[in-house]
Amino acid sequence: MQNKKALLRWFFVFLSIFIISLILWNTYAFFNQLKDNERSKMQVWAAAQNEFSQTDLESDEDISNIVLQVLQSNVSTPMVVYSHKEDSYDVRNIEEKEIDSVKLRESRKQLAEQFSTEYKPIPIRYNDELLQTIYYGNSPIINKLKYYPIALILIIFLFFTALYFFFQTSKSSEQNKLWAGMAKETAHQIGTPLSSLVGWTEILKQEHVNPSYIEEIEKDVDRLKTITERFSKIGSVPTLSKSDIVAETRKTFDYLKSRTSKLIEFELHLPVHPVYVDLNSQLYSWTVENLVKNAIDAMKGKGKITISIEATSKNARFLISDTGRGIQKRNFKKVFTPGFTTKTRGWGLGLSLVRRIIEEYHKGKIRVMKSSIGEGTTMEILLRIVR
Repeated sequence: MQNKKALLRWFFVFLSIFIISLILWNTYAFFNQLKDNERSKMQVWAAAQNEFSQTDLESDEDISNIVLQVLQSNVSTPMVVYSHKEDSYDVRNIEEKEIDSVKLRESRKQLAEQFSTEYKPIPIRYNDELLQTIYYGNSPIINKLKYYPIALILIIFLFFTALYFFFQTSKSSEQNKLWAGMAKETAHQIGTPLSSLVGWTEILKQEHVNPSYIEEIEKDVDRLKTITERFSKIGSVPTLSKSDIVAETRKTFDYLKSRTSKLIEFELHLPVHPVYVDLNSQLYSWTVENLVKNAIDAMKGKGKITISIEATSKNARFLISDTGRGIQKRNFKKVFTPGFTTKTRGWGLGLSLVRRIIEEYHKGKIRVMKSSIGEGTTMEILLRIVR
C-alpha cells in the first residue's frame, strides 16, 4: 500500500514537471515568434520609409497613400531614426521629457545604442548611399511578456515548495500515527502485568508483609498506572482543567527526589500561594520528569538541579536549571527536533515530546532560556494563568 502511494506521488511530481516544462517551452517559442514578427513589421516599415523618401508624392499619389498607411500603422514599436546627412536623431512611439536640444540629442543617441543590443538596426539606402539607420526596441507587449517566464519560474518554485511541505507534513503525519499507535499498544501491553501486580499486592497484604514494603510497591504500581494513562493519551486531545501548577510541581518533585541518586542535589523555589493554569496533570508531570531526567543525563548523574515557578501578571513561568555540560547556542532550537540527541544512546524524543505537550496541548511556550558549555542549562516554560 505504501509503495503504491509513493509511486502515485512520484507520478504526479513527474507529470507536474512535464506540464511546467511544456508551458515554459511554449512561452519561450511564443516570445521568439513575437520578436520575429516585430522584426518583420519593422522591415516593412523601413521599406515604406525608404519608398516614402524616394517617391514623388504628387506624381504617384496611389503609392504614396499606401506608403503613408504603412508608416502610420506602426504605433507601438519604439524607434530612433538616425539621418546621416543631417546627423540628427528622430523618435517615434516614445514619450520624451522637455529638455534642451543638446541633452535631447544625447538621450536619443543612448536610446539608439540600447536598441541596437535588442535588435539589429535596419539601414535605409538609396543608390548605394546610406541615408538613415533605424534603431528599434521591444513593443510594450513584448516587454511585459519577457517577464512572464520569471513569474512562471517563481510560481514553479512556490509550487514545489508547497509540494515539499505537503510531503513533509504527510510524512510527519504518518510518523505521528505510527508513534501514537506504538504508544497505545505499549499502554495496552503494560496493562496486563500491571493488573497482575495489583493482585499480588493484595496477596502480600494478606501475608502480613512489612507494610512499608507494600506502601512503596503501591507507589510504583500507581506510577505504572500513570505511565500507562500517559501513553494511552498520545494521539488524542487531552482534557485540561484549572489546576494549581505549584501543587502539581511539588507532587512530581517529591516523587522524583525520592527515587533519584543522592549525588543529585535538588532545590525547589515555589510561590506560597496557588497559581492556577489550564493543565493536564498527568502530561505536565511527564513534562517535568522528562526535563529532570534530561538534566540528570547532562550532569552525568552528579550535580545540582534547581526548579522554580514565578507568577507574572499573565503567565506562570516554570524554570529548571542544571549544572551539566550545556548546549551550544546553534542547537537551542534543534534540541526540540525529533531524533536530535547529543547522547551516544538515546532516541532524541524526550524534549520533542515536552514541546508537543506544552505548545500543542497546553498552548504554552518552551525554550532554552540560557546555556553555557561546561556550566549548565536553564529551560523556561510559560503557561497562561487563569483566574
